Order: sequence, then C-alpha cells, then structure tokens
Amino acid sequence: MAGCEPGRRLRVAVLVSGGVDSSVALSLVRAAGHEAVGFYLQIWFQEDFRNFWDACPWEEDLAYARQVCESAGVPLEVVPMTDQYWDRVVAHSVAEIKAGRTPNPDMLCNSRVKFGAFFEWLDEHQPERFDRVASGHYARLVRPQAGLHRQVETHSNSGSSSSSGTGSSEVRLALTPDAVKDQTYFLAQLSSQQLARAMFPLGCLTKPQVRSLAAAAGLATSGRKDSQGICFLGKVRFGEFVREHLGTWPGPLVEAENGAVVGLHEGYWFYTVGQRGGIKLPGGPWYVVAKDMRLNTVSISRRYHEQGKRRDAFTAGPFNWLGPERPDVSPGAPPLLVKVRHGPATARCRVLLGPAAAVEAWAARMAALAGSEGGEGGEARQLREEDVTCGSGVGGAGPGGEQHGLFLLEERDQGLAAGQYAVLYQGGTCLGAAKIQGAINTAAVGGAAAGPVGAAV
Repeated sequence: MAGCEPGRRLRVAVLVSGGVDSSVALSLVRAAGHEAVGFYLQIWFQEDFRNFWDACPWEEDLAYARQVCESAGVPLEVVPMTDQYWDRVVAHSVAEIKAGRTPNPDMLCNSRVKFGAFFEWLDEHQPERFDRVASGHYARLVRPQAGLHRQVETHSNSGSSSSSGTGSSEVRLALTPDAVKDQTYFLAQLSSQQLARAMFPLGCLTKPQVRSLAAAAGLATSGRKDSQGICFLGKVRFGEFVREHLGTWPGPLVEAENGAVVGLHEGYWFYTVGQRGGIKLPGGPWYVVAKDMRLNTVSISRRYHEQGKRRDAFTAGPFNWLGPERPDVSPGAPPLLVKVRHGPATARCRVLLGPAAAVEAWAARMAALAGSEGGEGGEARQLREEDVTCGSGVGGAGPGGEQHGLFLLEERDQGLAAGQYAVLYQGGTCLGAAKIQGAINTAAVGGAAAGPVGAAV
C-alpha cells in the first residue's frame, strides 16, 4: 500500500491498459480507500500499417480493461490519443532513426503522452477533478511524511494548476525491489511537476508478487502475458516499421579494422551500434561498431569485445533533472551509477557537467590524447585522474540553464548508441537523464586511432 499514499482519501485517475500491472494498480488504489476512475488511452494506426492485423489490436486490451474496472466497481473512460501519440512519439522516432540515432519511444510515451498529453486532456476536460494519475509502472515515489497532510498547488506543463498534495521539488523517483522490472529508466524524462501528480502503486512490489495478488483477487488479467517490444508497434516488427516509413537504400558493410567491403545492407537505419543480429555474413559473429549517414556505410567488426576497444566514455545532454538533487561527490557519498538502457545493469561512473561547448572540448581532448599516444597513455591517464577530483561535480550551464555531461564508465559497455538515454542514480534515487550524443574513441594500444568525437553513432 505504500505506493498508494494511504492515510487520506485522494481522487485518482488510473491508467489501465488491459494488462496485469495496471489492473493490480487499480485494485491497490481502491484498497487504499481512494476514489478511482479508470482511463484507457486509445491509440490505433490502422491506416499507417495498412490493416496488418486481422482485428484492431486495442479491442482485446480494452475488453480486459472493462472487465477489471467492472469487477472493481469503478467507471472507465476511453480517451483517443492517436494524434498526440503520432505527433509526439512516432514522428519523432522516425526522424531520429533517419538521423542515424536509436530512439527510445517508451521513454517518450511516458513524458509526452501518458503524463503529458493525458495531463493536458484532464486539465482541459476535467480540471481539478483528480489529485493523482496512477499507472502500473514499477517505480517508487518518495514524498516527505509531512507532505502527506497538506495541499500545495503545483502546475502541469500546460500551465494549469492541480492539487498534488506535496510540492513538486519534494518528490523523488526511487528504485524498486524488482531490479529486472524496474521502470525508473523509462520515467527519467518526466518533469518534477509531472512526478508530483503521479502515483505508482506497484513501487514496493516485485513482478511475482503482482502476479500473486492478481490471482488472489481473481482479476481477469491475471494470466495475460506481458507486452514486449516497442510500445507503438504491437505485432509489427521493427524492421517492417522502418521499411514502411524510410524504405531501403542499399549500401556497403565495411569491416572496421581494414575498410574492406564485406557485404551489402539495405539502409543504415536498420542498424544500431552494438547490434549483433541481422548481419548474415560468414566468419562471425559480427557487430555494428559505427554508421556513416552521409555515405550510407555500416562498419562492422568481429573483434568487438577485444580489450583495446574501450567503449567506456561518451557525451550526453541536455540533462533533465527530476529535482534539485545533483551528483554528490563528498567523502562517503554513495557511488554514482548510470544505466544506458532499460534493465537491471548499472555501471559506476564519473561525469563532468557543464555547458555543451565545454563538454565537447573536454571530450575532444580525451580522444586526441588517446589517439596521439597510441592508446590511453600518460597524459590521457592524467585526464582521468583529474576527473577523480573535479569530474563528478556540478559545473556551469549553457543558454537556458542546459547542462551536458561527459561520462566515464568504470567498465566497458556493450554498445553506446546515440539517441538512447543515460540515466543517473545515487543512493537508490533517480537523479535525471540525458540523451547520449556519441561515444568517445579512447582505444588502447593496438586499437584503431581515435576518430572524431561522436563518430561512433
């Protein structure tokens, strides 16, 4: 019940999807004594996918959502969100793919639709009706105990006010007990105002516990499988979606170590850095290591995991900070951790924060030093030693207060793809996120010479 803010009666809009997680979230909200209304966000691209499905994919989900709401004794409202979803998530994702980056539609869906466009819809059509918007995300919100018993006005992105029950700056996004299912990564682009209006009833539960609760309550969704893949694609494969919107553009597959053309591809937009599957060449496994969007070349390698290929430094920005907290580098502070993709894996890191120009200059110096010495020699190592003392602090900001970061990982990563997000954690709290701009080539002795910063897109 801790994720439901027990202790006083709240008016809660619950996002239901027809899955087990949102169904249990609704049940917990009701069990906590809150007034609840279910909302199903209807999204359907029938024309775009040329009737790929035999039946509308949302009809089955909506049927389950109705059953769950009826059994809980709460009304259900259906809100069309197709246009908002297309404009704010799908169109942006297509543009990012064409630019050679790897977008994260699920992260955009949360910040721009579920807790963005839907908030705007509530403020316009049902202003001040709800204190919270709850969802079935695996995430925790930490609010001061004193804040549970007072009302403070906060504002949504659209500018209209809503009763939140606590000031937005007091809300912290925190990790959950289920490291595999934890979804704080996907919520790290929310604003502090959005977090203040949110509620995550599953925050203290694991997936097996949620399944058990669903079965014990006899919920219609207790046996449904979890949805997989990119949120807006449904049964459509990613490659089919890309082909539909960007077509094909045949080009060479180039072996990174010697520049030899070893095969052909149908377009650089079908590949992402670190990808292994889909490269049907003998002598593998082959991995994608870089893309050149101007020349339409995809560089691949069979030596992806050799020690000389570091993949432990990258630039990212601008930062979206979830609250006033910044990385703490004082003695005895918890280690700073980063996730570069959804999942349980985190990496210890150091990060230099500052304006974009300053971060780019520092990254260029690191790449140049590594290349000039044939690897990470004395001066490049010195640069890392400097970072120990000054690189994890909070630097200045650029125009509009934007901050970017140069990240140094304590271990190599399997693939740093531009367009994905780096999400920072410390002491179990999610501090914020920044979009990865590019990896920095700090190849060790025996590796290839350092290329331009951000070349490994």
